[in-house]
Amino acid sequence: MAKIQRITPNLWFSSEAEEAARFYTSIFKRSGIDRITYYTSAGQETHKMPPGSVMTVEFHLGNLKFIALNAGPVFKFNEAVSFVVNCKNQREVDYYWNRLSEGGDPNAQVCGWLKDKFGLSWQVVPTALTEMLSDPDREKAEHAMEAMLKMKKIDVEELEAATQSV
Repeated sequence: MAKIQRITPNLWFSSEAEEAARFYTSIFKRSGIDRITYYTSAGQETHKMPPGSVMTVEFHLGNLKFIALNAGPVFKFNEAVSFVVNCKNQREVDYYWNRLSEGGDPNAQVCGWLKDKFGLSWQVVPTALTEMLSDPDREKAEHAMEAMLKMKKIDVEELEAATQSV
């Protein structure tokens, strides 16, 4: 029997749920669209969506399932919720940063955070950063923090250089 994911992020889109799901699944390995549902005329006075238009797109990125919902322009994403992409090296940071930021807001890029073309916030973080920030040598950790605060996309070499100067 398949393992059930107890909590599933539900992403509210105006009308771009399928486009967004296809964009995200093109970026992450072992990803795909699982199911698409469509609005019917039932409840149209409430949902106000055209019958036959996409209602939900269930998709997975690796082992994590998501639901993308088309429900009109009532709500927008903001930075209060973001998804963290943990990266093992600079190559992965560059890949995920470049792909997720395609068409996104360049003014919303700081300290490894970015906003994609749908307004969803992501944090592209090398595991090396987490290790540096939790270094028992507090001076090294502080230098790593100072260096990170000056970056948009995280640069592991710059972080390492900052902590080596201690």
